[in-house]
Amino acid sequence: MKKEKPKKKHSTFREYFELIAETALFVFFVMTFVVQAFQIPTGSMERTLLVGDFLLVNKFAYARTLLPLEDMIVPGRPIKRGDIIVFRYPGDLTKDYVKRVIAVEGEKLEIKDKSVYINDSPIPEDYKVHSDNRIIPRNETYNSSDPQRDNYGPILVPEGHCFAMGDNRDNSQDSRYWGFLSVENLKGRPWMIYFSYQAEHNAYLKTGMKDRLNKFFRFITKARWNRLLKFIK
Repeated sequence: MKKEKPKKKHSTFREYFELIAETALFVFFVMTFVVQAFQIPTGSMERTLLVGDFLLVNKFAYARTLLPLEDMIVPGRPIKRGDIIVFRYPGDLTKDYVKRVIAVEGEKLEIKDKSVYINDSPIPEDYKVHSDNRIIPRNETYNSSDPQRDNYGPILVPEGHCFAMGDNRDNSQDSRYWGFLSVENLKGRPWMIYFSYQAEHNAYLKTGMKDRLNKFFRFITKARWNRLLKFIK
């Protein structure tokens, strides 16, 4: 009777290689189809989101499904007023923006002296910030560029679109300037702040080793630890 040959054991190197490959494949799948990392570059959403916040974006939030089984696996939902969204900027689809949905399709929107009215009724906006107390009268230019900042409309949001604005109302380029946002351009909904630090605005970036080390230590020392792993409502 022939003896069975003992099975060859996988080498430690091969086991680690397979583990790393499987992990990389999983991370690639998650980062491609499930979540997206996003950094806040401007102050248009202050004080809800700050410059230097690093977000994880839920890419399934508004995913469209065709079959009932997909609804169970990918529980998307319709876009709602008040949602914070990440989307492809209509003026340049290679750029991603983050704003808040202020009106959805079929709603009448009007801005009167900085206050937002939906279907002729004012809406509560505890999240918004005004850094300029002056009100730009209708049909009058402020800084020769934004007469529509404080008074806008009335307009009706068309089907398949929404109206998006930044929480930092006096410092945000949004639907008041570039029009309605097609829901086809939505990429997802911010889910969590996984890291945050006090970013330097318009800082000159040097490339020397010493400068990179200094930048790294500043990055750590300026971390906003109270914002880490903060869920976004």
